[in-house]
Amino acid sequence: MAITDSLTYAMEAVRQRTLDLVAPFSDAQMERVHSELMSPLVWDLAHIAAYEDLWLVHRHAGDALLRPELLAMYDAFETPRPARGDLPLLGRSEALDYLAAVRERVLTLMERTGPETVHEMVLQHEQQHSETMLQAIELARLDVAPGLEAAPRPAAPRSFTGLEAVEVSGGPFAMGADPGRFAFDNERPRNRVEVPAFRIGRTPITNATFLRFVEGGGYQRREWWSDEGWSWKEDYDITHPGGWAPGPTGWQQWRIDGWAPLHPAEPVVHVSWFEADAFACAHAARLPTEAEWEKAATWDQETQTSRRYPWGEEPPQPGDGRANLDHTGLGPLPAGALPDGAAPCGALGMLGDVWEWTASDFAGYPGFVAHPYREYSEVFFGTGHKSLRGGSWATRAGVATGSVRNWDKPARRQIFSGLRLAWTP
Repeated sequence: MAITDSLTYAMEAVRQRTLDLVAPFSDAQMERVHSELMSPLVWDLAHIAAYEDLWLVHRHAGDALLRPELLAMYDAFETPRPARGDLPLLGRSEALDYLAAVRERVLTLMERTGPETVHEMVLQHEQQHSETMLQAIELARLDVAPGLEAAPRPAAPRSFTGLEAVEVSGGPFAMGADPGRFAFDNERPRNRVEVPAFRIGRTPITNATFLRFVEGGGYQRREWWSDEGWSWKEDYDITHPGGWAPGPTGWQQWRIDGWAPLHPAEPVVHVSWFEADAFACAHAARLPTEAEWEKAATWDQETQTSRRYPWGEEPPQPGDGRANLDHTGLGPLPAGALPDGAAPCGALGMLGDVWEWTASDFAGYPGFVAHPYREYSEVFFGTGHKSLRGGSWATRAGVATGSVRNWDKPARRQIFSGLRLAWTP
């Protein structure tokens, strides 16, 4: 298949998933602000269109914007989430028409300009918004699309708690994206980083393990919490992870496909950095740094090379048993359920299931250069955002690699976030 044909196929497949996600909803559900943390779903649709028009039609091909008057309203930096519900947004049908019209222009122009790196950036951008929209859909407790039904959840070969550890030897490793492939600017440049020996959790922390923290007074023990974390917990009366609720027959969990009994073997999800940090302190552990996390996920000590994925260079495929990505499970799988995705050090589940909080502030690597625009990464450096790694069940496979980075404020837990512990020998 020619490169242009392959890219066109990928763009159409990603677009179809975007449209499938919102297909079940009424116009009112699409246009409503369901949470101050999230955009109206219709904003995401028009934002995807505006971004594609700006980068592929205007800046890459040199043609005029289709709707220049919309650019500021659908600029993520110019219009922060709390303000989006007050804007005169396009309605659902208008946003869908805008998406279709921009795509028609792009496909026509590709015959003239050919595929470039910027096309991959736009493709990944839309895939990122699939996960953002799923966050909004879950918060709003809307129905999921019929095609996104929960797949069977395999059992793990053995029972894990998240407290089991594997050893990672000390020494340098290559951190960051391979320069030979597309990556966002915050993954570059690749550097050799010296990391002392450490231990890291073989799996993320499970619901059962976190439940013992909850029921053992974890949200009352002041000594385990940072000053800022304790203030946040007290101000918002936080007593358990997001989506949990006690029920007559035990704890329940709100998942994107509805209420279900809390599954003890699945990784805990919807915890903030503050909660993750307090849990680690309670267990005489800590959160891994970004360098530790990436070394555990990608470094092959035997060959002295960094892998693109924990298991090697081949990207994940649906049903290959390596990673729970691409919306297929509608939630995390039991910890350790996909042993074929093991990292060289033996850690499991480092891609997919839940984003994992790290101890690191979100910042640029040595030699960082903003590309192709400052607002993608650089404006968030030094603003108190914490880094997360590994992707979640809601992350598209085309986005998730061992070097990809995510970031959010330490109080946020609308993201599909969990944790993995680390220990210093």
